[in-house]
Amino acid sequence: MGSLISIGELLIDFIPHQKGIALKDVVSFTRVAGGAPANVAAAVAKFGGGASLITKLGEDAFGDFLLEQLEKSGVGTDKVLRTKEAKTGLAFVSLREDGERDFSFYRNPSADLLLEDTEIDADWFKQGDILHFCSVDLVESPMKKAHVKAIQAAKMRGGIISFDPNVRLPLWDDPQECRKAILEFIPMAHLVKVSDEELEFITGIAEVQKAIASLFVGDVKIVVLTKGASGAELYVENSKYSSRGYAVKVENTTGAGDAFIGAFLYQLLDKGADQDNLAALASEHQQEMLAFANATGALTTTGQGAISSLPTKEQVLQLMRE
Repeated sequence: MGSLISIGELLIDFIPHQKGIALKDVVSFTRVAGGAPANVAAAVAKFGGGASLITKLGEDAFGDFLLEQLEKSGVGTDKVLRTKEAKTGLAFVSLREDGERDFSFYRNPSADLLLEDTEIDADWFKQGDILHFCSVDLVESPMKKAHVKAIQAAKMRGGIISFDPNVRLPLWDDPQECRKAILEFIPMAHLVKVSDEELEFITGIAEVQKAIASLFVGDVKIVVLTKGASGAELYVENSKYSSRGYAVKVENTTGAGDAFIGAFLYQLLDKGADQDNLAALASEHQQEMLAFANATGALTTTGQGAISSLPTKEQVLQLMRE
């Protein structure tokens, strides 16, 4: 069984104690580990898969805290570097009554953006691994070049490349720069996961099926479209598979999409996916894979914070049986 290797941001999410008010009016927060690539790695580790994270943290108290949280979640930290040149990234979150979020990020730059391509070791990757990344750390920085180096190295070793754009426009000076970066990296991936809220922004196409079709460029073999509580759709070549969502009491949607894709990637690892059999394997097992991922995403919304709210495999299977 291969391992999941995520690359990108690991930061502090400050989750508000009050819902339904603007961020400027929030008076208290809970500190939790966050960052989409880290959340995905933690989900794979929670289910018993091998997972590690490539990133850089500041040599500060927040960096110490995040390293401890990563270790507690079972995610390998041997690829986490430290620096004195910048602080660990922070994100303050405000929650609407329905659990949806607004973000305010503090990084100018944060330590993760200073990871150099020369610090990527090709020996980190092997046949059967999955390299997963998002768009938050694709701003012009050393980290963007580190992504390219990691993707090239993982592909050369026979690994699968997974990309979840996970759009966060407040981190970009210009929304079109965000879109440009996402479109630059999509062809490098074998699997692209996108939410229904992001699809038109990324593709520039309003009609869903045409927008999905436009994502099959370069090496892309699978597209997964998530629709929140309505479930998800899997697209493989000329086939489309749909799955329902699960009704739960939503407290906080932070990390739900990360939990979904983490659960999906865990199953690919568990079933021995590789570059050659990826599309066929996903088609064969689409029903169980989508159900498991949907249930994982749903259960994650019932807690506070992404990593701390990840369900166990037994909890996911129980929800699937209900």
